[in-house]
Amino acid sequence: MTTGSKRATTETAQTLSMKGAGYYSQRTRGAKNVIDNAASMLFDAVHALPEPLDGQPVRIADFGAADGGTSKKAIRDTVAEIRSRFPDCQIQITYTDLPSNDFSALFRNMLGVAEESKHTYLDEFDDVFVDACGIGFHEQLFPDGSLDLGFSATAMHYLSEKPSEIDHHVHMVGASEPVLEAFTHQAVKDWQNILLARARELRPGGRLVFMNFGKDEDGRYLGNTGGINMFDTFNDLWEQMAVEGKITQEEYINATFPQSYRTKEEFCAPLADTSSPVFAAGLRLVSAHTGVVGCPYRKAYERSNGSMSAREFAISYIPTLRSWSETVFLNALSPDRPLEEKAGLIDHYYQQYEDLVAHNPAGHAMDYVHCYLAIKKTPAQR
Repeated sequence: MTTGSKRATTETAQTLSMKGAGYYSQRTRGAKNVIDNAASMLFDAVHALPEPLDGQPVRIADFGAADGGTSKKAIRDTVAEIRSRFPDCQIQITYTDLPSNDFSALFRNMLGVAEESKHTYLDEFDDVFVDACGIGFHEQLFPDGSLDLGFSATAMHYLSEKPSEIDHHVHMVGASEPVLEAFTHQAVKDWQNILLARARELRPGGRLVFMNFGKDEDGRYLGNTGGINMFDTFNDLWEQMAVEGKITQEEYINATFPQSYRTKEEFCAPLADTSSPVFAAGLRLVSAHTGVVGCPYRKAYERSNGSMSAREFAISYIPTLRSWSETVFLNALSPDRPLEEKAGLIDHYYQQYEDLVAHNPAGHAMDYVHCYLAIKKTPAQR
């Protein structure tokens, strides 16, 4: 990576993180459902791994792990599969995320601290070792040829840097040209860098299993699957605060999500193009498909048959949006504002969203749209 790329990655790391203190995994049941529903991809990857080298552990990495709660069951089941196939091997698991991540919450999750059940895979299995890396996945994080299985869920839509602010929307899904093209270009460059980093880390025969936010064949994406568009709602409420004078126009514009939703074709392109550096590095596509996982909070509301009020639905629903979006809006506010003032504005913003849903819940849901990718490493092409 160039020095400029590292500087941009550092800038992103300083401004982005999931909401901490365990808030993220406690309020993102949908993200956990996505991972649990794709567990068979991890099992297939385990059964395709080559025998561990003499004396070497099987090494797993969870890229963009947040507090580790959403992937905890999937990692546990993957460990069980590895132990079943390689009974005598040690297993090393590394959780990676940005330095702003709440790693203390991650290790509390791994140890079962403050949970109803104190039982975790660390006391279920012997010779399993856990550590963490506070550097973003846009860079190489492990020595060449040292990783057996890389996993990532709902993380790699984040860009290493924002190519620009969007002056009329908060997300690239609402951007116009040429800004949209700039986000798309950044996404292509970042995806190639991500894959090249993983190619260097993987040993031959190693596997990657990714579940990335994206756009499906019908143009659907997170929070936009036929009802009210979640990102348009984010934008409308934030813009209204600017109109009302609660935030400045600059603060409105600064709330640009550093994200891009790629299509399946965009994900697969560098893996299928025989002239690409990714292909030359030995990565090959095993499978790719898109899928939608319904919003669990919306499902619970609909199953209640009226026993859950619209306000109760809104109270259950808004925290899942807030868990991953809050830092974008918080960091858009001027550093000259006192912390208490910032907190009050953010609370007001999400209260407005809750009131909107409570007034008319029709169409509000955060359905998850992912592209599921299985990738393998072959010997590099010379």
